[in-house]
Amino acid sequence: MCSQVKFCTTTLGCKVNQVDTEAVEGALISNGHVLAEAGDGCDACIINTCAVTAESVRKSRQAVRRMRKLEPGALIAVCGCLSQLEAEAAEALGADVVGGSADRLGFALEIEKLCAERSDGDLVDFRKLVDGGPPEGGQFEELPLCGPSGRTRAFLKIEDGCDNFCAYCVIPYARGRVRSLPLERIAAHAQALAERSFKEIVVTGVEISSYGKDLASGTTIIDAVREISRAAPNVRLRLGSLAPSALTKEFCGELAAFPNICGHFHISLQSGCDETLRRMGRKYEAGAVMDAMSSLRALFPDCGITADLITGFPGETDEEFEQTLSFIKAARFSSMHVFPFSQRPGTKAADMPEQVKKMVRRERAHVAKEAADVMAADFARRQIGKTVQVLFERERNGFWTGHSENYIEVAVRQGGRKNAVFTVKLTDIADGRVFGEIRNR
Repeated sequence: MCSQVKFCTTTLGCKVNQVDTEAVEGALISNGHVLAEAGDGCDACIINTCAVTAESVRKSRQAVRRMRKLEPGALIAVCGCLSQLEAEAAEALGADVVGGSADRLGFALEIEKLCAERSDGDLVDFRKLVDGGPPEGGQFEELPLCGPSGRTRAFLKIEDGCDNFCAYCVIPYARGRVRSLPLERIAAHAQALAERSFKEIVVTGVEISSYGKDLASGTTIIDAVREISRAAPNVRLRLGSLAPSALTKEFCGELAAFPNICGHFHISLQSGCDETLRRMGRKYEAGAVMDAMSSLRALFPDCGITADLITGFPGETDEEFEQTLSFIKAARFSSMHVFPFSQRPGTKAADMPEQVKKMVRRERAHVAKEAADVMAADFARRQIGKTVQVLFERERNGFWTGHSENYIEVAVRQGGRKNAVFTVKLTDIADGRVFGEIRNR
């Protein structure tokens, strides 16, 4: 009998998926099982899939096939957004256990149960689909805090699901509608993370700007941030992706009142052209994003503002792309994630007329990425000579590296220490890296 399970995990997609994987890992480890690397003779291999784009679907399928080759005798367990939407497809790839995007702990228990029932050396065709129910079950699935020991920052998932139904996105179907973790539980999780010596908490969720929509009247993301700040006053607090429509002057002003908030904000932009945004089903215009960025910069001098961008959305003309390019250059983002549009089956955008050729999508992504690289270099140069607080994470090639509050990766030659925050003066840029000198220890 397999009393102790040696298992490995692979996670595709977003930070929320990473939190979910850690919960499954924690459930198995707490029952005496062992986390290992793929190829080490594992009893079970867990793949947490992504389905947000056609490319992420391809990579998820590839990961399942790769794991089957690496561990031919292992139980293959697949969960996440792809298997929530296409359970039969995941099973057809050779998955033995198929879960979805709900009931992560039940999924872990099923893996444990089936491994325990397996005869030593005997390959059994499990083909077990775990019915965790629809992801929109009405309540937030509170998961245990299971972040790996020795890590400097922790993810605190406060929300799941999305109500936006943008034209290019399947997430509302894969994750369900908005569900929020109650404020008292947020405070308890934040306090527990602080007690575990994490120096930074990253507030995450599928759409954290919608936090509280399903709770008592008037509860918002600001209330969640307030609870975390109170419960973990000595821990840096970094927000995950924010919807542009949430970044009002009032919201930005309330954020500035929290002393431990990091001056780094990620905006789910997608386009800088109003016509393109309208076809995407986004609920804002480009001008509102520029106003929000002005409000943030007035309250958080030197803050880093990052964004996501999709190029080649259906109907995007050369003129519309030029509008987007002009917008991002004027916005001066500190960094950007640029993606060519992916024609994801099951979305409105997949069937829209005027599909942009793949080659054009990629060319536009390349042009936008070049502009983003110039902006990132300009932002870094403007920080030279300034003093920042750096949370050091690792020693690499003779340098200690970590991230500042505004999310610049900083390297120092000596004096760093893992999981420590030091005052650092930024002194130079070389080969795309920012260097500094520690001013206190």
